[in-house]
Amino acid sequence: MGQLSEQLRALLDANTVGVLATVAPDGTPRQSLVYFTRDGERLLISTLADRLKARDAGRTGWASLCVMGHQPPFPSATFSGSAEILTEDIGASTANIAQRISGSDEPPEPMSDETLAAAGRVILAIGIDRVTAASHLSAVADEPGTEA
Repeated sequence: MGQLSEQLRALLDANTVGVLATVAPDGTPRQSLVYFTRDGERLLISTLADRLKARDAGRTGWASLCVMGHQPPFPSATFSGSAEILTEDIGASTANIAQRISGSDEPPEPMSDETLAAAGRVILAIGIDRVTAASHLSAVADEPGTEA
């Protein structure tokens, strides 16, 4: 841990989607576009428990997320590390992700763990153990709506 510089935090906070990579049972990579939020030095993704990404992360204990800015020169970085599937105390995190998806000023009222479980929702949490392929991070502060 301790991998996130101010520029990396700004990149994560300024972008709502990234490409999640996991490893399938046969060892091949899988990728999926996901919404995420940052909680300190963890990345949180709301998904359904039966999705391949959740099953892969639960089985291997590893995942990676590549995040890219949307203005030239397209700052980007890949964040990888230990992954776990969370089912308890996930209401606030799920609400924060919903807020980022909708772009609203306030998150919706958090749902209870029981309600989320009934809907099959879990949080895939990635501890940021390694940051690679970071490029053009100084441009993050130049993107509209960001501060570095």
